[in-house]
Formats: sequence, C-alpha cells, structure tokens
Amino acid sequence: MAQSLSNILLHIIVSTKGRRPIITEQITAELYSYIGGIFKSQNCMVIKIGGYVDHIHILTNLSRTISISALVESFKSSSSKWIKAKGSEFESFYWQNGYGAFSVSQSNLESVVSYIENQHEHHKQINFMDEFRSFLNKHEIVFDENYIWS
Repeated sequence: MAQSLSNILLHIIVSTKGRRPIITEQITAELYSYIGGIFKSQNCMVIKIGGYVDHIHILTNLSRTISISALVESFKSSSSKWIKAKGSEFESFYWQNGYGAFSVSQSNLESVVSYIENQHEHHKQINFMDEFRSFLNKHEIVFDENYIWS
C-alpha cells in the first residue's frame, strides 16, 4: 500500500494537580481553544473538549506521526505555561502527572461527544475520582489507587 491511513480516536482525560478546582468559567473557552491549537499543530483534530473545574476531557483523532505520550506532554506543558500567565489566580496551576487515554470506536463517537458536552450535569452526581475509576474499570485497566492521583 502506497499510502498510510488511520483513524485512531482517543478520549484523553487529565486532572489538575491535586484535583484543584481552578479551571473557572472565566478561562475555560480560551483554554480549550488554546489546547485545540496545540493539537492542531501536532496534526491531531480535536473533535470535542470539555470538562469541569478540576479536569478536562479531549476527544481527538490521533495523528499517525505522534505518540499519545508525546501529544499529552506537549499540550500539558504548553497549556500550563500559558494559563499561568493569565493572572495571579492561575500562577500555581499544574496538571496532574499522569493521564488517561481511552480508545473510542467510530460507532461510539457521538455518545462520547455527548458525554463530554454534559460534564457539568454529570458532575452534579459524581466526582472526578469516581468518574475516572469508572473509565479504568470499563476499559479493564488494572491500577493501583496509591499512584493514580499524583
């Protein structure tokens, strides 16, 4: 085959360090736009970004030329520096050390988009830690509770 083609859909979840509720409505739209630009520069198309005060969800098409870890490191590093410059209330902003990345089938794309769009409603009933545990369990990922919250 002369051409390399792929359609790798990922649902990436990243929390703020210590799950601090620092992603305010004041900064959300601009932060999501900035992150979208980072993904675009890596040839990854963002399908949906959403989240809550202490974490974000990014649904993206992964470029065949970058690894998941390199993509996440790129957006976390750049967006952390960017947000710290947005005002004194963001000077202590950090992302958690780790992340979650989950495969999404094309047939499940719209339900994941809907899930991300409804984060504020969703988090009236469940906190981030329980939400993340449910993703790990659903995807049958073995984890150690002592290490996922750094």
